[in-house]
Amino acid sequence: MAQNFYCMYCGNKYSSVTSLSSSTCTRHPNGSHKGKHALYEGSEKTKYTCKYCGNQYTSITSLTASNCTRHPNGSHKGRHSPAL
Repeated sequence: MAQNFYCMYCGNKYSSVTSLSSSTCTRHPNGSHKGKHALYEGSEKTKYTCKYCGNQYTSITSLTASNCTRHPNGSHKGRHSPAL
């Protein structure tokens, strides 16, 4: 079975770490396309939890799609981030 690799910022799925880290990310913390995708180092799960607020989502993509009320930079000043 092939292993999947996910970006922790946007949740996009890649077949290798090389392909993941070779392109820029639309949800990078520095701004859209201002940094590369970053590897999510946790395992594949049925639910993903935000490490700041505890909300649960069915995918990393849906988790990182909205801003977090308990983000360290301030309420709604950063996106949800997946806990390992």
